[in-house]
Amino acid sequence: MSKKIKQPWPTQAAMSQVYERNLWGGNPTEFYSGDGSHNINLVAPYIQAVSNFLSGFKPLLSVCDLGCGDFNVGKQLLPFTRKYVAVDIVPDLIGRNMTLFKNEKLEFKHLDISKDELPKADCAIVRQVLQHLSNAEIENVLIKLKKYKYVLLTEHIPEADFVPNIDIISGQGIRLKKHSGVAILAAPFLTKVKACKDLLSISLEGNQGKIVTTLYVMF
Repeated sequence: MSKKIKQPWPTQAAMSQVYERNLWGGNPTEFYSGDGSHNINLVAPYIQAVSNFLSGFKPLLSVCDLGCGDFNVGKQLLPFTRKYVAVDIVPDLIGRNMTLFKNEKLEFKHLDISKDELPKADCAIVRQVLQHLSNAEIENVLIKLKKYKYVLLTEHIPEADFVPNIDIISGQGIRLKKHSGVAILAAPFLTKVKACKDLLSISLEGNQGKIVTTLYVMF
């Protein structure tokens, strides 16, 4: 599929540029969502932890994947769900996914999760998405996450103690270079939840922080 990408608003333009210029690596002719979606040492433990959670429900949960990327991860979680709605801000990426992945319980949607109404589901997956957004956009997303019973949130954060939620301009960068990371229970967000539990923490080599997946039970 052609990688000529439309860019009608700033955050979409920034994320579209990531794929257009292969800023996260991969084959220049393909959409590639980076090591976080393809490095087996990161993906395999994540799939194990999340599938263990999802498979514990009977009937299975409906899931909304907010920031599905190239769907290398989502396709492996699909069997553990009743319905799977995969959302991304990059329109051509969603078009590519619709062509490659077919399943009667799978649906793809092109949405800006900070601006648009989010699909209904039992559980939202937000995997390394908020880390790329400004605090204002994160605030908008967090308000909408209250509609879900469960939220599985994955963030790349510093290994040691850090100052949470230092603001950034939305784009490909994250807060790690400012020795910060997204923490939705801390100021300025102060998100209220019924319960939370870390499902997975993977430390990266070279003092590159850790990737933490947390389960939130929402009010």
